Amino acid sequence: MEKLKLTKVWDKVFEKSNLVDTKKVTFYNRYGITLAADMYWPKNASGKLPAIAVCGPFGAVKEQSSGLYAMKMAERGFLTIAFDPSYTGESGGQPRNVASPDINTEDFQAAVDFLSLQDNVDADKISILGICGFGGFAVNAAAIDTRVKATVAVTMYDMCRVTANGYFDSMSAKARYELRKSLNAQRTEDYKTGTYKRAGGVVDPLPADAPFFVKDYYDYYKTSRGYHKRSLNSNDGWNATSSLSFLNMPILAYASEIKSAVMLVHGEKAHSYYFSKDVFAKLKGTNKKFLTIPNAVHTDLYDKLDVIPFDKIENFIRKYIEK
Repeated sequence: MEKLKLTKVWDKVFEKSNLVDTKKVTFYNRYGITLAADMYWPKNASGKLPAIAVCGPFGAVKEQSSGLYAMKMAERGFLTIAFDPSYTGESGGQPRNVASPDINTEDFQAAVDFLSLQDNVDADKISILGICGFGGFAVNAAAIDTRVKATVAVTMYDMCRVTANGYFDSMSAKARYELRKSLNAQRTEDYKTGTYKRAGGVVDPLPADAPFFVKDYYDYYKTSRGYHKRSLNSNDGWNATSSLSFLNMPILAYASEIKSAVMLVHGEKAHSYYFSKDVFAKLKGTNKKFLTIPNAVHTDLYDKLDVIPFDKIENFIRKYIEK
């Protein structure tokens, strides 16, 4: 595996729980990329534990929302990992700051590979939890990976849909063609210079007339609440040409064939609510659940402990890993 440089200090945006132990771990995916993760487990735990792999939001790092979820679920008796996706954070892969619907789905499957071989994990009780854009990748992984017993997607985005169609499906075919032209011109320029133009993270300074959802993101990524130096959204964003792979590759095409349990959790007032609503309509079977959180906006489910329904998430996972 690629040798990674991992920080040795606690540099999360949340306080460490005294109910869990934690350590750094690494694993690799089938593209040969080494991924970095933080593992959490309950203090004084013994025997084989049910496990959860956590990732997201899109453009975030494991020191932000995913680490908080992993830690809180470890408090509840699970062994968990919060991992950085390929090409980002402390994970490996070159060039840096690249996203891919295929590889990011594979990252979840690689996490399942890793967890399946841990001595203190029950390989028959592995679940995945994705936040924001990685909620979509988690559901996509559930459609592929029959080892996954339960999937939870929180405040989910379909990154292919929003890239190709714009927010609220407002992009025309003509506008999409112009986007393709612009991104392919950027490919030529990047190749010429040997560098990659960045798309920019959350806008800063925040314009007075910014839409509410932009203000919502700013409140998390650009303030002390959630800012992290390795987070793409907190800083310069993805490579601009990353968007190309999302334009022509819809994920969730086989969501209707998922046989394992799936729970979608979304805030009632989140701008992204329609993503979960539409995906849930594709899901089949009695082991599917859509939980709407009253009055919650998109980033409320990133870190607000009085809003995130941890009890219901735990109960859902435990119900279906025992079957």
